[in-house]
Amino acid sequence: MQHIVFLTGAGMSAESGISTFRDSGGLWENYDVMKVASIEGWYENPDLMLTFYNERRAQLDKVEPNEGHQIIAALEKDFKVSVITQNVDNLHERAGSTEVVHLHGELTKACNESKTKVYDIGLKPIRPGDKAEDGSRLRPFIVWFGEAVPMIEKAAALVSKADIVVIIGTSMQVYPAAGLIHYARRGVPVYLIDPAEEVNAPSGVIIIRDKASAGMARLKEEFLKSEAGRGSASSLK
Repeated sequence: MQHIVFLTGAGMSAESGISTFRDSGGLWENYDVMKVASIEGWYENPDLMLTFYNERRAQLDKVEPNEGHQIIAALEKDFKVSVITQNVDNLHERAGSTEVVHLHGELTKACNESKTKVYDIGLKPIRPGDKAEDGSRLRPFIVWFGEAVPMIEKAAALVSKADIVVIIGTSMQVYPAAGLIHYARRGVPVYLIDPAEEVNAPSGVIIIRDKASAGMARLKEEFLKSEAGRGSASSLK
């Protein structure tokens, strides 16, 4: 059974209604990213950070996995599937994916300030003054700018074992996540699903110019009819 590793980012969940930072109308137009997505921002204004992530958590209650998420999960019937995501939502899991590595943390979890104790909180808000068991402030279980990415080694190991790599909804410009593609073995097909006319992709990457759901629908059919994804990819371009 071939092993497909998906690398997903904000564009994967955009069709579900999850706001992104970079797109027009995205979160950067309402928030300074360094105020709500950096460890410095936490120390400067933790109440703002709590409000921001409480809003993101509440939004999860109003959205559903899209067709792209569902197709990825359904591929587990015919392939070994691993998902490595930069997203902090739980839409991959809700769609049925069973192996999901969250590089940048998870909205539905909280932790103490040293990140040594993690709590499942679901969609509940974290209130100013909420404490962890060790007496430190309870904070979102999110990997912010300025913090280490503890799951990167596991992610790199998965990519190094992949028979197929699919990148969806991410510009692959934020490191260390952007470096994961370089762990793919020589000769392993790498697909990039992106609707943009101009895509900055390494040489040899097969570009599917479409949104996440439509691109995954096309790719799924190609995989299933081409002896587990080893057929020609020319029809996808």
